[in-house]
Amino acid sequence: MTPSLAIQTSNLTKKFGERTVVDHLNLSIEQGKIFGLLGPNGAGKSTTIKMLTTLLPPSEGRAHVAGFDVEDEAMDVRRKIGYVPQLVSSDGSLTAEENLLLSAKLYRIPSSERQLRIEEALAFMGLVGVRSKLVRTFSGGMIRRLELAQAVLHRPLVLFLDEPTIGLDPVARRTVWEKLKEMNKRFAMTILMTTHDMEEADFLCDELGILHQGVIAAIGGPDELKKQVGPEANLDDVFIHFSGATITESGNFGDVRQTRRTANRLG
Repeated sequence: MTPSLAIQTSNLTKKFGERTVVDHLNLSIEQGKIFGLLGPNGAGKSTTIKMLTTLLPPSEGRAHVAGFDVEDEAMDVRRKIGYVPQLVSSDGSLTAEENLLLSAKLYRIPSSERQLRIEEALAFMGLVGVRSKLVRTFSGGMIRRLELAQAVLHRPLVLFLDEPTIGLDPVARRTVWEKLKEMNKRFAMTILMTTHDMEEADFLCDELGILHQGVIAAIGGPDELKKQVGPEANLDDVFIHFSGATITESGNFGDVRQTRRTANRLG
């Protein structure tokens, strides 16, 4: 793997029986970049992330994340990454601070550093005032900020986000965008994210890959891809052009959890 690459795949493939969900995927993502993986439901986005985070074994091909092989060095990969799935991952029966403490222990952050890391995370995500409140009482935006805080407590080299703002209202969505930008710059953190939100992809991503039936149909910067489609094209046009699909697709703890469950089930 090239030293300057945070993620590299070679013919990465995932089959479920006779069905090929991800088909010989080749990606090279530079360190410190925000990469967006776009595509309609069922295109293979979530499956790709699950392979890169060691949650699913590839059927064929290889993948390296943060310099480690996802199959042969899975534990090393897990130590170097953060992952926020579509489903709510914070425990609603715990407080924000308790969730962070649990994550700190799971990531094996030394006990002498845990409280400082937690304080920094609460401050960074604007959650100091609700640190002692149960997460089940949080709005969707607050939940997502807490989940991001949990995922980056151990300063991962690579952060994976599966639909990072699904179910959030416009104000909460914009707040999460700003936090992601800030984390990317502050920690030189590589981010790979999936999204159906073209405004989100345009605002956040340095580079985009469009998946269509498990195959990369196009890859490049947002402006570069727009130029390929036409002088007046936006990312909606790019998405439709390369995927052959239309874009189809806001809350409290229960609303966000249900929205994400539905999205996860569909692809």
